[in-house]
Amino acid sequence: MFLPIHIQDNGSWSYIGYRGLASHGGTIGLFVALAFYWRKEKLKPMMVLDNVAIAAPATACCIRLGNLMNSEIIGKTTDMPWAFIFHSQEALVNGELVPRHPAQLYEVLAYLLIFAIGISLYQYWRKSQHMRTTSPIAVGYGFYFGYCIATIFTFRFFVEFLKKEQVDFEQGMLLDMGQLLSIPLVLVGLW
Repeated sequence: MFLPIHIQDNGSWSYIGYRGLASHGGTIGLFVALAFYWRKEKLKPMMVLDNVAIAAPATACCIRLGNLMNSEIIGKTTDMPWAFIFHSQEALVNGELVPRHPAQLYEVLAYLLIFAIGISLYQYWRKSQHMRTTSPIAVGYGFYFGYCIATIFTFRFFVEFLKKEQVDFEQGMLLDMGQLLSIPLVLVGLW
């Protein structure tokens, strides 16, 4: 995970890229880092979380674009006309490349929409004469943080139904690990 290489038995090495970063783990790591930050700088936690949340969907969009370019986290097989053929070992079915849902692209589009709505709400609040800093959609009251976490991980929950299982133990599970980990984050966002 720390080095983007794999050392072969014969001493040679090959580039494999960085692996092992999941969005749920990244989200938890971000919360921990932000907690250290707001404590050190003596800032209000909701102010910091709201400010980060405004940009978070754009960041998630870029991450999923990277997954698309690397043929990672591919979708299930489909015959839809917009299906992609991913060139990776993971995409093979009986030794053949088959069309699959571009699940990463679905997430990119959803996250762009979530970002656009968040920015629109923020701009509306800033321009509105009748809303002052006591408004629940003002930065610092947790609205943007809740909006971001709830919408991103709600979409993530549903798009998982279109993704190929990423690890063997998910075979036959009603909900995969990504969905199970999304549920508490949606609940935190709604709260």
